[in-house]
Amino acid sequence: MVEKVFVVKGVAEKLWATEDAIDGAIASAAVLMGGLVEARRELEVSHVVTDAATNKIATAMKAMADARSAMIEAHHALYEAKLRIGDRTKLDGGVSPIRNHEEYRVAMERQAS
Repeated sequence: MVEKVFVVKGVAEKLWATEDAIDGAIASAAVLMGGLVEARRELEVSHVVTDAATNKIATAMKAMADARSAMIEAHHALYEAKLRIGDRTKLDGGVSPIRNHEEYRVAMERQAS
């Protein structure tokens, strides 16, 4: 049988990769939005010309922000699941300032109240 810690670590690495991918997508969309604004100015066209695209990009950014929030909730749920199966190993990964799960748990409890 595979040790729990290795399975948990594998899931954690996938979670961190997904969180990083969402952050990257949000950053790319922000660059796109900025580029669209600059292009409109450079071409000296009315806001009306790019309004539909601007709104669609903003909608996509909102969806990505919602996805990020959902991944944070999944992160919390996976932390709880890890504890339920009896795995107490501390997994640190990525560059997030809240990779310490105790700090993360406290932050999530504060957010919930």
